[in-house]
Amino acid sequence: MKKVILSIAVIAALIVVSCKSDSKKETVKTNVKMDINSTTLSFGVRGNCAMCKKTIEKAANSVDGVNSATWDVDKKKINVSFNDHKTNLLSIYKAIAASGYDTEKVIGNENAYKSLPGCCKYDQEMIMNQTSEINTENHSNHAN
Repeated sequence: MKKVILSIAVIAALIVVSCKSDSKKETVKTNVKMDINSTTLSFGVRGNCAMCKKTIEKAANSVDGVNSATWDVDKKKINVSFNDHKTNLLSIYKAIAASGYDTEKVIGNENAYKSLPGCCKYDQEMIMNQTSEINTENHSNHAN
């Protein structure tokens, strides 16, 4: 008799547990990143080589709100995508200038410029934001 009561109790417990697990619905969350506040712009930045590219892009990407930054070595132009509710274009100009590079709106920090490697010391009269690809010097021996 004890075995029958124990068996019934076990079966009842299993039924209750399975009913509770059936009533739970699996919820799947999908995060969709919709950045409707994203602005993409291009502007000129002076520089010479792949080392410059790395420094310029790192400076731009360090600004909170910047989604991406890609500097074109040949055209002396950077493409920046940023959230205009978190930052503005002037903040990006200033961050790049602080690393020693001239932009169209802000002159590079003189002390930072002096500490750049020799190959990165650009002509401060260089044309920025060029439309055609001009590569006057070979900087292929520099690290990316």
